[in-house]
Amino acid sequence: MAGYNIRLNIIRMSNDADDVVGGSMITGSVVYSGVQAFMQESPTQMLLAQQGLETMSVFNVTLIPGTLTIYERDEIEVTHPSDHYYYGQRFRVMSSKHSSHNPRDPRNYLMLVVTRSDRMHRQQ
Repeated sequence: MAGYNIRLNIIRMSNDADDVVGGSMITGSVVYSGVQAFMQESPTQMLLAQQGLETMSVFNVTLIPGTLTIYERDEIEVTHPSDHYYYGQRFRVMSSKHSSHNPRDPRNYLMLVVTRSDRMHRQQ
């Protein structure tokens, strides 16, 4: 579809079984792959960036179909195109909202707000 220029994997995060010392590992499983999407970054708060504090990059993601079940704390990973700036990187879903279209309508889509943490002024 026009405007949807990337493909994503949706990864569901869950706790693995406890190990011998009682700890558990957080693991993820791909629940949807090759999902068509459009991603746009929201502006960063410059005051925090100038102070050298850790800032949260916030992105708005629109994807189709709108019938997918995506929860907060799920993660998305950009898988296509391979020359995309965020190729192979993961983002955490903060909110998920369905469009107002009928679920059977082909124009139905899903709107996500995702975040990625960056350390500003880090030494290279």
